[in-house]
Amino acid sequence: MSERLNKHLAVQLGVSRREADDLIDEKRVRINDTVATLGARFEVGDTITVNDTPLTTDVDFEYLALHKPAGYVSSRKQQGEWPTLYDLIPPERHHLKPVGRLDKDTSGLIILSNDGDFHYHMTHPKFYKTKLYEVTLSHPLQPLHQQIIADHGIQLDDGPSQLILEKTTDDRTQWIVTMHEGRNRQIRRTFSALGYTVTRLHRTHFGPYHLPDLAEGEHREVEKL
Repeated sequence: MSERLNKHLAVQLGVSRREADDLIDEKRVRINDTVATLGARFEVGDTITVNDTPLTTDVDFEYLALHKPAGYVSSRKQQGEWPTLYDLIPPERHHLKPVGRLDKDTSGLIILSNDGDFHYHMTHPKFYKTKLYEVTLSHPLQPLHQQIIADHGIQLDDGPSQLILEKTTDDRTQWIVTMHEGRNRQIRRTFSALGYTVTRLHRTHFGPYHLPDLAEGEHREVEKL
């Protein structure tokens, strides 16, 4: 039975399927000495090479949960003076990639893994992974604005944003926000469109994973769920 090449590359290399497609499109992948093309499939027993190096199949997949503090960027490269989340994990874990991102000012749960298929299933919108955030606003959220966000959504530059809101304090400044997307700074932009500033944003849940008792900056191995 044949298998899609980009899916296989993602799993074996710990990259996303889009990154696997980029490798194929750049003609860096061969199947039995033939340059692979986008959409290619292969059969068991075929020889696959990436940059002329045979692709190994004995990959040990790892999954790491990290409690990211605010002030750390979710990338390998340092941005300005800000440290990266790789400063929080040992060097032998630096081959792992963040599954999605948290912006610099957001704290909370982030998963790292070298399993490309896991990345795909956790981040692609069609798999509908629920994310929960604790949100603190600069001033009380008006009931009308709560209704607009929850019932109708806010139109942003990259599409509508509809969030599930649960009040946690009587002063209406602290909320639990539930969402199923993961667009760049979506929560912050949604509230900003109505004149609010998010002063604290903290992710507690990502799909089946949550932060039970990890202190800021701590990490631990988790199972693939």
